[in-house]
Amino acid sequence: MTPIPLAEELLLLAYDDQTGKASGSRIGLDLGMAAAVLIDLALANRIAYAADGYLKVVDATPLGDPVADAVLEKVAADEPHTPAQWLQRLRHRLRIRVLEDLCARGVVQDVDETQLGVIHVHRYPTSDPAYEAEIRQRLTAALTGDSLPDERTAALVTLLVAARMEPALKLPPEEAIRAHERLEEIASNAGFLGDVSLEDSIVRPSVALVVATLGKAITAALGAPKPL
Repeated sequence: MTPIPLAEELLLLAYDDQTGKASGSRIGLDLGMAAAVLIDLALANRIAYAADGYLKVVDATPLGDPVADAVLEKVAADEPHTPAQWLQRLRHRLRIRVLEDLCARGVVQDVDETQLGVIHVHRYPTSDPAYEAEIRQRLTAALTGDSLPDERTAALVTLLVAARMEPALKLPPEEAIRAHERLEEIASNAGFLGDVSLEDSIVRPSVALVVATLGKAITAALGAPKPL
């Protein structure tokens, strides 16, 4: 199956397949999705974290994904911004844009309901479960295996931790603490949490640096996490 953007993966994990409603922190998901678009651009060698603390375009060639390409064009044309600034600038209406793309491709459907006769409420139940099933299979392999996953899955794990989206894994309470420890272990050994040098990371140092700075920016925006 062709990989889908990281922002779409986060969204599919957050939305319940049946009810079509998102769970967890709304702002956490929005910040995580904004970071995910930037990480996909870093994975594709389009942007990098510069020594002056800004995210900069190193290759303006479009990827072929409308959301990522729009962000790439914006980063290239706008004045320099830090990772934290880009998260705030990109998160607004990003979710709607991604949902529209998923609806257009038949992955989810837009169920428009009216409450109290005047209030429109949209739900997005799953139409094609294959994409989310593949995502959860990768995460399950990462959580239960002894080896570290590929850099893209490691980046997804880091986003789940940073955006406080671990409940989206739908694990029973007795497994949640161990899963949290494994998620943080993966992120740390990938060089995304600062516990491993970028040179020793399982991913490219340039990518690890982008993911690490975006993860810290999400954490700063959401505040300190509550203890388990």
